[in-house]
Amino acid sequence: MADVRLPADDSRAAPAHASRRRRPRVDPAVVAAFGCVAVVLFVGSLYSTSFLSPEYLLQQLKVASFLGVIATGAMVVILLGQIDLSVPWVVAVGGMMATAATGWGTLGATLAIPVGVACGIALGLVNGAGVAFLRLPSMVVTLAVNAVAQGLMVVHTGGFSPQDASSPAMRFLATGHSVLGIPNALIVWGAIGAGAVFLLTRTTFGRAVYAIGNRERAAYLSGARTRLVVMAAFGISGALSALGGVLLAGYASKAAQAMGDPYLLPAIAAVVLGGTSILGGRGNYLGTVAGVILITLLQSMLSVMQMEEFGRHVTYGIVIVAMLLIYGRGRRHSE
Repeated sequence: MADVRLPADDSRAAPAHASRRRRPRVDPAVVAAFGCVAVVLFVGSLYSTSFLSPEYLLQQLKVASFLGVIATGAMVVILLGQIDLSVPWVVAVGGMMATAATGWGTLGATLAIPVGVACGIALGLVNGAGVAFLRLPSMVVTLAVNAVAQGLMVVHTGGFSPQDASSPAMRFLATGHSVLGIPNALIVWGAIGAGAVFLLTRTTFGRAVYAIGNRERAAYLSGARTRLVVMAAFGISGALSALGGVLLAGYASKAAQAMGDPYLLPAIAAVVLGGTSILGGRGNYLGTVAGVILITLLQSMLSVMQMEEFGRHVTYGIVIVAMLLIYGRGRRHSE
């Protein structure tokens, strides 16, 4: 009698294999970042008993919101394998032009926030055009735009601190509480973060950003409109940096020159610390959230420990270099 072999029944094995394939991977960098947050909270509680109080933590999340908005734009650019060093004065331009618009009367107060963000978009598109079409290094282009923005603001203010005040809408977004006592600034960050997650994970633009960060030439050959994607990414970075400046101006009730200087290194450090490769192509937004919270709590703890400003900058620089070594070497080994 012939030996007839029936085909194996994979109806049970296949779903199990598929479920394993669909199981989300846990990013070790994100876990490490949140672990560091827990460590900082523990160490901070040793210096101050109020470090773990709900009021203090909510205040820290409110402060983190400003950095979080700026870091969101920085992350989009870093995913391309580029960097935006024009953040300091794009932040200042957003805040200063928004407060300047309030001096135009009722209409100006209504348009203050859009005017500030629009100025940031314009500067971001200049950055993007230099990188995408002129093929200039992003570090050089963004530093030049940062210097141009600084010069324009000096001309605008005559070299003095701006005398314009922020609009009621700016103060409401930055300092108000509207839902269950949650700061409005935190809600703004949450909305921007949700939009960023959708944009990066559910759209063609997001896939193109990751593809360009991995290999721009391969992305171009696959049909991605790489130049437009790069310009759009820098435009987003400029818009969010300017929005961060608008929120900061609302928080302080006025804008100030060099108000964005303290945000360049922390924004980059937060993104890289959250697991986004500074060489581009790898990273997720949850890691950036962890990095922002970690940097904010670290700043607070260093202030409690009365560490000088130079020590904080040294800390951020060490973080960036260390993560560059870790992720850069890991990426080269995987290729």
